[in-house]
Amino acid sequence: MSDFLLTPNEIIEITDEISSVDSGIDLADFSLSLPDPNDEGLAEGQFLAEVDSAWQVCDRFDLQTDIWRGRILRTVRDREKVNGEGRGTGFLKWLQEREISKSQAYSWIQLANSADTLMADGQLDADDIRQFSKKAFVETSQASAEVQQLIVDAARSGEKITRREVRQLSDQWTTMSSEHLPDELKEKLAAHTIPTRYVAPLVREIDKLPEVYQVPIKQAIVDGSDLDNIRLVTADAQRLTKYLSNTSQVQAIAQRSINIDLALEEALRIGCLKLASDLVSQAAQLEQAIAKLYSTWKRVANSADQLYVEAGASTPNLVDLLNSLDSLASQNIAVQIGSDQSGKTIRLQITEE
Repeated sequence: MSDFLLTPNEIIEITDEISSVDSGIDLADFSLSLPDPNDEGLAEGQFLAEVDSAWQVCDRFDLQTDIWRGRILRTVRDREKVNGEGRGTGFLKWLQEREISKSQAYSWIQLANSADTLMADGQLDADDIRQFSKKAFVETSQASAEVQQLIVDAARSGEKITRREVRQLSDQWTTMSSEHLPDELKEKLAAHTIPTRYVAPLVREIDKLPEVYQVPIKQAIVDGSDLDNIRLVTADAQRLTKYLSNTSQVQAIAQRSINIDLALEEALRIGCLKLASDLVSQAAQLEQAIAKLYSTWKRVANSADQLYVEAGASTPNLVDLLNSLDSLASQNIAVQIGSDQSGKTIRLQITEE
């Protein structure tokens, strides 16, 4: 394997970047001032504020470190692409020597790519990145361009960006830019009489629905834009999404010419959307459980058959073990649920066609 070396300039850049993660921190003598947990005179709010402040310092330091880890790993990987055999074995060996998993390595590389993209576009500089917690930065890199711009503007203005701020700005953009919401509701959102965190999930659910199913949901919002109605409509939209998603997955439904849309209309008419949605969801889970049961039973049966071949008169206890498991390895499965007195015996027959 080729040697992977950083140039002196790159080492200096890394040292300078990491050493200036947060003003006032000397990495040669890294320390944080933490409150005394036994100080009964310290108010709970003040105690939590001091702990949170120290945590944010570590979080920002961790972010800067992981970005540089990603850049280093990317350098090693790209070097392997140029001078290696083209299979990435040199890069994997480099990771193994440092006990770094492949998934962790590419997570760091993705973080570095996100940081470099935002900085290359002129949206962020090194000082702005220090405003982010690690998880907030990752979520920002995965957000839409419009949401990224809102977050970047907040960071540039000196705000500390945590996951809460990312979620708030994301919800704000989702609701105010949506075409599904009536003006009356948007005015309430702008006036903060209804928090965006309650409306954003509704908008996301409507986006998942085919247009024909969006119409009644939108009308329900127009009929009442108060918080209680928003919650009810959101629940209905979630059930609609679940119903439509699961009906396409259940084989028992797919094998018959069922009119899914008319069945849904009838469930809505009699007020049984929740029951219909739950039924289809449970049916999908049951089919998946049966498929998993069959594959597990097959492995048990195969292992038992192979062990029977190897066992014999010299292994009486092993034969007893096999005999005790025969109720699970045979085509007629029997399992007792509950205690001997109040339990039930469940019997299943597996027939392959």
